[in-house]
Amino acid sequence: MTQEATAVQPFVMDTAFWTATIIFLLAYAVIVSEKIHKTIIALFGAGLMLVLKILEQHEAFHLEELGVDWNVIFLLISMMVIINLMRPTGVFEYIAIKSAKFGKGDPFRILVIFAIVTAVLSALLDNVTTVLLIVPVTILIAEALEVDSLPYLISCALASNIGGTATLIGDPPNIMIASKAQLDFMDFIYNLAPIVVVMMIFYIFAIKLIWGKKLKTREELKQRIMSMNENEAIKDPVMLTKSLVVLGIVLTGFVLHGTLHFQPATIALFGAGLLLLLSKTDEPHHILAEVEWPTIFFFIGLFIIIGGVVKVGLIKWMSTKVLEITQGDLFATSMVVMWFSAFASAFIDNIPYVATMNPLIIDMAKQLWPNVSGIQLLQHPDLMPLWWSLALGACLGGNGTAIGASANVIVVGMSEKAGKKISFMKFMLYGMPMMIMTVVIATIYVWLRYYVLKM
Repeated sequence: MTQEATAVQPFVMDTAFWTATIIFLLAYAVIVSEKIHKTIIALFGAGLMLVLKILEQHEAFHLEELGVDWNVIFLLISMMVIINLMRPTGVFEYIAIKSAKFGKGDPFRILVIFAIVTAVLSALLDNVTTVLLIVPVTILIAEALEVDSLPYLISCALASNIGGTATLIGDPPNIMIASKAQLDFMDFIYNLAPIVVVMMIFYIFAIKLIWGKKLKTREELKQRIMSMNENEAIKDPVMLTKSLVVLGIVLTGFVLHGTLHFQPATIALFGAGLLLLLSKTDEPHHILAEVEWPTIFFFIGLFIIIGGVVKVGLIKWMSTKVLEITQGDLFATSMVVMWFSAFASAFIDNIPYVATMNPLIIDMAKQLWPNVSGIQLLQHPDLMPLWWSLALGACLGGNGTAIGASANVIVVGMSEKAGKKISFMKFMLYGMPMMIMTVVIATIYVWLRYYVLKM
C-alpha cells in the first residue's frame, strides 16, 4: 500500500463517502438512544469500516492521522490500574469523612467541602474515578445527617465535570484534545485551571442560593458525624504510602513531560507497572479485571469510525461549512465551537463528540494556513483559542443533562441503586442552568484572554 493510498482522500461524494457517513450517523443515533450498549455499537461500526475497506487495518492500527490514538488508550488504562490499586487502602473514605468533620457536621458546609474535594480530585485523577469513590460516602454522610442526598449527589456530579476541565487527565475529552493537538499537562494548567477556579467560586454561590436554606439538621446528628473516626477507614497504611509516592511521581511526570519528552501514556504506564510491582501481588488478574474495559473498547471502536469519515472527506466538508458560517473569523469560530460543543455534549456523550471535532479543527487549520504543517499548524497561535473553546464547551456541556458526561451517568446509576432515584428532568433542572452559567463565564474568559488581551 503506497503512502498516497493511506492519506485522507480528496473530497468526493462517492460510494465510500456515503457508506462511511451512514455508518457514522447510525452509530451516533444508536449511542444516543442507549437502546444498545455504546461499546457494542462502536466495535460493530469499527468492524464495518474495516470489512467494507473504507479504512484498511494498518490505517486503523498504525496511522496517527486516521487510526486508534494509543496514547489516549494507554493513559486511560494505566490511570485505571493505579486507582484500582489505591481504592482498597481506604484513602478516599478517609478524605470524605475528614471533609465532613472539617465542616463541623453542618449539612451545607459539608456540601461545599465535598464539591471542592470532588473538583480537586477530578482534576488530579479523573472525574469518573472520583465520583465512583466519593458517591457511596456522600450517601452515607447524608443518611447520618438525615438530610436529602439529592443536593450532594447532583453537586458531586457537577463539581466533578467543572474540576475535570482544569487538567489534561481530568476529563477524557481533554486527554483526546491533548493527544491530537500535542499539548502537555502544563498547557492545560496554564490555560484552563485559572478559569476553573473562578467557575468554582460562582458555583459555590449558586448552590448556596439553591440549597443553602434547605439543608438543616439536628445538633445530635452533627455530633454523630463528628464522632466518626476517619483513621478506621485506612485499611492498608503501607500500600497507601506506596500509592501516594507513585501517584506523586506520575503527577510530577505529567507536569514535566514536555521537558522530559515523554508522552503522558508512557509516564502513566510506568507508574502503573511500578505500583503493581510494589503491591507484591502474585495475581494481577483482579486488578486488571477492574479496568473499565467497555470504556476502553468504546474508545478504540470510536477512533476507527472517526478515522473512516476523516478518510472519505466528511470532516473536510463539515469544517468547510463551519468556516463558511463564520466567514473565517476566528473569534466567531471559537464561540460557535464552544457553544455548539456545550449543547451537543449535554445530549450526546462528549467523548464521541470530541473525537469528531478534533479532526474537524485540524482540517479547518489546514484550510486557513495551507503552508504550515506539523506541530506549528496544530499549535498555531491563532488556532489555540479553538482548542481551549472545544475543551471548555465539551467538558462543561456535560453538566447539562444526566447523560452528558460519564460521571453523571455513574452518579445517577449509583444513586438509583441506593434507592435515591434522580430523573432525567430533575438532573436537567439543576444541571442546565449551571452549565449555561459556566459556559458564559468561559465565553468572557476566552474573549478577554485570547482576543482582547491576547495573553
